[in-house]
Amino acid sequence: MLVNDIPNVTISACNLSRNFGKHTAVHQVDLELRRGEVLGLLGPNGAGKSTTMQMLTGNLAPTSGSVQICGVDLLKHPQQAKCYIGYLPENPPLYKELTVDEYLRFAARLHHINLSRIDSVLTEVKQRCGLNDIGKRLINTLSKGYQQRVGIAQAIIHQPEVIILDEPSIGLDPNQIREIRILIRELGKTSSVVLSTHILPEVEGVCDRVQIMNQGTMVFSAALAELKQKNLSLEQIFEQFTLRNGHTGN
Repeated sequence: MLVNDIPNVTISACNLSRNFGKHTAVHQVDLELRRGEVLGLLGPNGAGKSTTMQMLTGNLAPTSGSVQICGVDLLKHPQQAKCYIGYLPENPPLYKELTVDEYLRFAARLHHINLSRIDSVLTEVKQRCGLNDIGKRLINTLSKGYQQRVGIAQAIIHQPEVIILDEPSIGLDPNQIREIRILIRELGKTSSVVLSTHILPEVEGVCDRVQIMNQGTMVFSAALAELKQKNLSLEQIFEQFTLRNGHTGN
């Protein structure tokens, strides 16, 4: 599928549910992402965000519901759909005994990037993620912030249409958080991004739209510009929809 043939809606999830035994972690979630949009999936710890992200990326099968990635059914054609996705899970999938260059070269091969292009692709992704000077360093010697950058680099190395980031700033110091947010805003200029977080300023700082999850269900959805126009506080909305009955879940 050519870029111009890719639908404007890059993710369409309908009635997405996931049960673990008798426990329902996610219940009938609808989510839509458009090209060039940064969507914040906001919710307290245990709201079902990570479970939702795992289903959107094909790493966890839903109990029911459907997911389309750039018009491709993720359940029926997982390999084709996943070609459009770049994914940073909450715990970055890093091989810490490798250097940054070795690891990114490995990631490029996994995404079937042509051998003749790998060097130029590595140069571009390191520049984009601020990794230019540390290609020869072992990943286990890097700070948490730089390891997170390497995780993002592997997620975008194949220039995916959709980038899915699960708690990308967790455990980072304020300077590292600011740098990661700048990077996410840059990614949103060329790709669609879903960002899961429980941090309100993260959503306000980088997202175009917010959806709030609580107790496994989607309880609120709005554009950030619309909230600002109406003088509505995201913090108050978050409290209203997540403190009403407390929260539980995985």
